[in-house]
Amino acid sequence: MNRTDLLEIIAGGENSHVEFKRDSVQPSKLAAEMAALLNLEGGYVLLGIDDDGTVPGLTRDPSEAERWVMQAAKDNLQPAAIPVWQEIEWAPGSRIGVIALPMNAPDKPYKVRQGSAWVTKVRAGTTTRDASREEEQRLYQQAGGLRYGLKPVTGARLVDLDHRRLRDYFGRIRGDADCPDPGSVEWEQLLRNLEFATAATGGTAATIDGMLLFGSNVGRFLPQSGIRAVCYEGSEQDYAARADEDIKGSLVPLGASDGSISETGVVDRAVDFVHRYTSVSAHLEGGRRVDRRDYPAEAVREVVVNSLVHRDYSIEGTDVMLSIFSDRLEIQSPGRLPNTVTVAGMRSGVRYSRNQTLANVLRDYGYVDARGMGIRNKVIPSMAAHNGTEPEFIEDDYRLTVRLWK
Repeated sequence: MNRTDLLEIIAGGENSHVEFKRDSVQPSKLAAEMAALLNLEGGYVLLGIDDDGTVPGLTRDPSEAERWVMQAAKDNLQPAAIPVWQEIEWAPGSRIGVIALPMNAPDKPYKVRQGSAWVTKVRAGTTTRDASREEEQRLYQQAGGLRYGLKPVTGARLVDLDHRRLRDYFGRIRGDADCPDPGSVEWEQLLRNLEFATAATGGTAATIDGMLLFGSNVGRFLPQSGIRAVCYEGSEQDYAARADEDIKGSLVPLGASDGSISETGVVDRAVDFVHRYTSVSAHLEGGRRVDRRDYPAEAVREVVVNSLVHRDYSIEGTDVMLSIFSDRLEIQSPGRLPNTVTVAGMRSGVRYSRNQTLANVLRDYGYVDARGMGIRNKVIPSMAAHNGTEPEFIEDDYRLTVRLWK
């Protein structure tokens, strides 16, 4: 960072990624700011600046200031983190200390010592506060230390899984010659082995992943499990929507004995919604009529599947949001990209999965790219071939939005 960069940051004031502090701050409070920034997207703590942007400068000697910062991090941060320290001359005889915290720090959640306890800190705007239980879980999940989908669903037993869909999966999809009888010890063990069930107080319960894939009444147990699909007349959200559907249920379909589908799942119902409320145009190629949809079917299905497989199911009270406008299609998936994954990496084909069991099973059904590179190999090239546009991927603090242009 140079002085010009520093001027721009100070002019912008404190925000989610920038904190101003005097170097007389208590070491534990300084460490709390570092922990909160590490748990978000990194950023800067600028020492020698008041909250209002006034610059009194550092009061500590250069060598002593760096040593003090590193000691504060060593004594008060867990796991250990070594910030990058820099001093920049602000005016003759006046210096500002810059503590730089990296983006996508790998060992979340970072905690700060508070008395005899270690407390997780999060950043909300210009405020640093204690993380809630749910926020701390999400940080563990981002770092790969917690698979949320393996948790038992409160109140859900094995009878709350659709045995028809499970038997269809074992027989038609997996090709298992022998399938245990539902209710048997062997059946229960099979569901545990495949992470569709787990031990819980009072017996065996369906896991979150098992319920999402094969649940009989998914919305009752996991209200955040579905897709809210809306079609608008124009290019902005409006109360007067053409269609508005809550798509709930098992992610996967139920097959019939003749190989056809007798009951569709959430994935196919969402794709069908897009087909029903978008247009098909026709043109001639060499005397042959060719029908062309507003969006390529391959891209639509891929972004729908990704939104369900990679969303953060620990965020309650919100579904995946699928919106059709007059000029575009948008799908918003709750939660940030996990750990070190970036939009650029996703475009390049980086493989990742927040919910590995969901990805494995949907791959068995043919919904997920076997190589795990559907964005790079399907969505981007199919949109380029369809209308020469680039899909947009927009990440903010709470969701990932994918935008396809009509």
